[in-house]
Amino acid sequence: MKQLLMALLLTVLMVLFQSGALATELPSGLKWISNSDQPLFADSRAKPGGTYRLHISSFPLTLRTIGPDANGSFRPFLLDGNPALLQQQPNTRAFLPAIAKQWAFGDDHQTLYFRLDEHARWSDGEPITSRDFAFVFDYMRSEHAKAPWYKEHFTNKVAGITVYDPYTFALHSADPLADDELLMRLNIMPRPAHFYPGGQLPKDFVRRYNWKAEPVTGPYYVSKIRKGRAIHLEKVDNWWGYANRYYQYRYNVDKIILKVIRDTDIALKYFERGKLDAYNMIFPSLWHNKAKGPLYDQGYIHKSWLYNKSPQGAAGVWLNLQAPLMASDAIRHGIAHALNVPKMIAVALRGDYVHQQSFGSGYGDYDNPEIQAKAFDPAQAAEYFRQAGFKHLDSDGIRINDQGERLSITLTYRTKMHTARVVVLKEEAKKAGLEIELKLVDGATGFKSLLEKKHQAAFLGMGTGPLPVYWQFFHSANAKPQTNNFTNYADPAMDRLIEAFDTEFDVRRKAGLSRQILQKIAECDCVIPTYAVPFSRGAHWRYVKLPQGLGTELSRDILDANRIELGLFWIDLDEKRATKQALDDEHAFEPVTTIDRRFTQG
Repeated sequence: MKQLLMALLLTVLMVLFQSGALATELPSGLKWISNSDQPLFADSRAKPGGTYRLHISSFPLTLRTIGPDANGSFRPFLLDGNPALLQQQPNTRAFLPAIAKQWAFGDDHQTLYFRLDEHARWSDGEPITSRDFAFVFDYMRSEHAKAPWYKEHFTNKVAGITVYDPYTFALHSADPLADDELLMRLNIMPRPAHFYPGGQLPKDFVRRYNWKAEPVTGPYYVSKIRKGRAIHLEKVDNWWGYANRYYQYRYNVDKIILKVIRDTDIALKYFERGKLDAYNMIFPSLWHNKAKGPLYDQGYIHKSWLYNKSPQGAAGVWLNLQAPLMASDAIRHGIAHALNVPKMIAVALRGDYVHQQSFGSGYGDYDNPEIQAKAFDPAQAAEYFRQAGFKHLDSDGIRINDQGERLSITLTYRTKMHTARVVVLKEEAKKAGLEIELKLVDGATGFKSLLEKKHQAAFLGMGTGPLPVYWQFFHSANAKPQTNNFTNYADPAMDRLIEAFDTEFDVRRKAGLSRQILQKIAECDCVIPTYAVPFSRGAHWRYVKLPQGLGTELSRDILDANRIELGLFWIDLDEKRATKQALDDEHAFEPVTTIDRRFTQG
């Protein structure tokens, strides 16, 4: 074995020297970080073992995680939930060791140094080394991968790697970044160089590897495929991660079976017949209308709902400042007070969603908790509308100005699923004398119309990453068609704030700039916040156990029903046998519905 390892080491060194990427000496004075004293977040009561049965709505088009068709809903099971260089403590948000046991910042705000955990192994038993991180650049930039976004990212964002030895290297960002942004950008996953002939992607990579799952860094690998019907994931024997204290009591089940069931109602029946162990229930119609009956009332199936503080993108009514009426501050302030968002949430969303208070949320110190969404107040709204010249009421209660023009705006929305939501806003706005004409422009066509800035007001929600972004939404450089500045906002003072935010290295000062930007957005009332969906919830048989408190601040999927996330749940096999026996004996348990609001946003 010793000889084998030495041969491997020499091979790695030879490859790296040949590539010109091997440096001889680390910079002096590096301050290595390990964050070994962060609190644990898994439950020590967790028991290993058991098979976890879930469903997916469609069979994946490929088991590749890059290239054509690879970015499907199944990819999180193959890639996203596996360890990268670092992991994040989901309550404190501190970065923790994962494949890297230590890391250090360079002086240039562009470089991070890493020391790998020598115990880290691919699921096929091969060691994870610097070679696998150097290979990432060949892999992502390869024309054979047919993945232009990755090629651009690993050329113009993550610029390169310097290797010092098989377990030490540095990654370089193309741009100087604040410490937390640098950690996020350079926290990459390795790729298994040994898995490909000669450590290179072959010309026929897309076809040849369509159904060959790569070895993974995480606890579960693809062990069996039943085309069109199911995929089996099995636990890696003696998974290396358990030597890391932050992985203990996680990823507890031995096997995961993902069965393809395309119809959600049929899937629910499978679940209630005991052929699936858990079922994701984000939609109010499922949670309130379908998850009920004897199995729930007699405690065989439990319902669990955890609010989280996961970052939420901006969702709201976006006002186009270059459209009629919208240049008026008074009109925008009046609209903000005329939209009854709480009633929309209560009536159309069964009270499940959360009233978002500002432009996005869940970014920690980058949020501005002093900002509160404008209260629904028809009298206050009417006062603003009078200031804008709409002093009279038409025969139907809609305000008009001295020229007889009605206070009427058009609200564009993009899916029929939102009709009930915007109808509530329309009806309530009449109380302030505001008329809202609803305009449904479905799907991609609707988004295209927003990019072209043809809207007056838009009901729109945007996704987000770990940190807020403002340049694309509010910098004057984007106050033009085909950009995400949907409000056409342009203000030199805001430009200066955004540019300072984008180039600030100090996290504390950067967070302060973020709060100033949010304050200016709130003062403008050009994006009127609506709601966030900051929770995870689902139903599960009583033998599927969740940790104390159901999960963490950043838990987006407490049952791992859509991805391998934190892996905090477990199956109690004794309870499973007891549950089956109780069903046979018609013995009932106490019903259990747990709702944990500790991490409620807003």
